Amino acid sequence: MEKILLAIDGVELNNEALNFACYICRVTKSRLVGVFLENLVAEQRQEYKTTPNLAYADWPIEIESAGHRKKVELIEQNIITFKNRCCEEGVNCLVHRDRSLPESELVAESRYADLLIVDAQTSFKRKYEGSPSDFARQILKESECPVVIAPETFTEIDEIVFAYDCSASSIFAIKQFTYLFPEFRKFKLTILNVNESGKWQDFNKTKFSEWLNDHYDLVNYQALKGDPETGLLDFLIKKQYQFVILGSFGRTAFSNLIHKSKAEILIETITQPIFITHF
Repeated sequence: MEKILLAIDGVELNNEALNFACYICRVTKSRLVGVFLENLVAEQRQEYKTTPNLAYADWPIEIESAGHRKKVELIEQNIITFKNRCCEEGVNCLVHRDRSLPESELVAESRYADLLIVDAQTSFKRKYEGSPSDFARQILKESECPVVIAPETFTEIDEIVFAYDCSASSIFAIKQFTYLFPEFRKFKLTILNVNESGKWQDFNKTKFSEWLNDHYDLVNYQALKGDPETGLLDFLIKKQYQFVILGSFGRTAFSNLIHKSKAEILIETITQPIFITHF
């Protein structure tokens, strides 16, 4: 892995997300690109103007206003903080400033990145939206590279937990994770399958094991009895220091939400980092 994006609200730098991003970059020896997002469109106010032959509407930004100047100062200070922190951590970094619509700007950036790290509470609205925010949901739905939801607090990782439901998308997720993070080979890997019987249900376990053993030194298979929607949460909420991999859904699961998805419930409840990719 060479290029990792960290999505940053330009006026509100999340230090815990930055800590986690620096850790991942140190482990993988990757460059960290801080994408400082601004929503200048939200600052535009409609004005009607006239010329000798034409009346028209314009949406200027009041760049001389006190509010805009304060915002610019905050962003510039956060960029300095970002660069200084990366320097302290020995992480090679770049800064991109995206000043238009945050969602579309970040999705465009993701096309040319190996991984995107996002704080699930990032929002460009004036009211608190919870976790994941509408912004985070849209990025999860449309990102063109794998996404990691940054943990609320971060100390270390000592185990990889793969939520496995025997589907093709599950296998795709762990393969993507493995190819991006070969450095985690020696970490304990737990393959967790939650079902009503509490027994391992994959008839292809032998083939799966062959592949896993080529990439990981310590693989643990665990089957839990319970409801797949809640069993994973019950397992993870009692633990810490895990890196969680989800792969039981594709784009349509986020595109056609009626009820909260398993991923959304995990994002708003657990504190561990979560790796999500599309199938």
